[in-house]
Amino acid sequence: MKLSKFKFNLPESLLAERPAEEREDARLMVLHRETGEIEHRKFKDILEYFDEGDLMVMNDTKVFPARMYGNKEKTGARIEVFLLRELNRESLLWDVLVDPARKIRIGNKLYFGDDDLVAEVIDNTTSRGRTLRFLFDGPYEEFKAIIEKLGETPIPKYIKRAVEPEDAERYQTVYAKNEGAVAAPTAGLHFSRNLLKRFEIKGVDFSYLTLHVGLGTFRSVEVEDLTKHKMDSEEIHIPELCVEEVNAAKRNKKRVCAVGTTSMRVLESSVSTDGFLKPFDGWTNRFIFPPFEFNLANCMITNFHTPESTLLMMTAAFGGYDLVMKAYKIAIKEKYRFYTYGDAMLII
Repeated sequence: MKLSKFKFNLPESLLAERPAEEREDARLMVLHRETGEIEHRKFKDILEYFDEGDLMVMNDTKVFPARMYGNKEKTGARIEVFLLRELNRESLLWDVLVDPARKIRIGNKLYFGDDDLVAEVIDNTTSRGRTLRFLFDGPYEEFKAIIEKLGETPIPKYIKRAVEPEDAERYQTVYAKNEGAVAAPTAGLHFSRNLLKRFEIKGVDFSYLTLHVGLGTFRSVEVEDLTKHKMDSEEIHIPELCVEEVNAAKRNKKRVCAVGTTSMRVLESSVSTDGFLKPFDGWTNRFIFPPFEFNLANCMITNFHTPESTLLMMTAAFGGYDLVMKAYKIAIKEKYRFYTYGDAMLII
């Protein structure tokens, strides 16, 4: 499969700058894989497609305020620092992206807030990547509290407006639990507490696993031959309870619905030879594109993705390339909202 097969013109006006007023009021496009039928609904209607004993598999990662602004020593130049991941808790070593990168060299110090926090650049990792050591003597909890105070909700760069207080709540699923993501698993943003309760009353079950979303999920593909693209690794955790719930639902021929491409990647990263889920703690760089045989989930909820993105490729692998690309043409014509704060698609 070639990269150019996933190119389409997406009007900038369809990139959602803000979420729907209420989480479950987003629009929902429903794709029926067997018949090719496409329906237009509201997300709150999603309950109609599930029955007692069906299972929703959710990514319970929690976004932390990963974007910070500091000043370079001596010059005072303002530098954006995007915290990617903690490398060593004791030494306070972090993998980060810096912007503008050309100004930041090994040995430079960066000052944050009213000098609440100082960091030293100790390594270059990529053109924009650096390793920082935070120079902080207090307890770790105090260090994290300062990051919480100085950091900003890491809404994507395509959103041109400034971060607003509402983003701290809306750029997070209501079931977020395990902190570590620098981007939200966006399909889950449409679930309100009220909607989860209605699922529960109907007898639909929930199972939780974790993928700490990194920026690699959104890294552009730069090779025409998709087999040559390498995904960045992201940390995942599949607990024993999730394994039992997914495998039971599969054995009972129930719906196993992956809520988001991240949940789907986790499920497909730890499959036994007989097609069942295995517990796992570690990292995945699984890249899913057509053709691909899925082992566990038989339906998926996802947002509308940007052209040539790995997320669109996975969606096309699951829904069928022709049907998904046809659905995207309709979505543009019908003015569905795309990307992080956009509308949703259910593929069944």
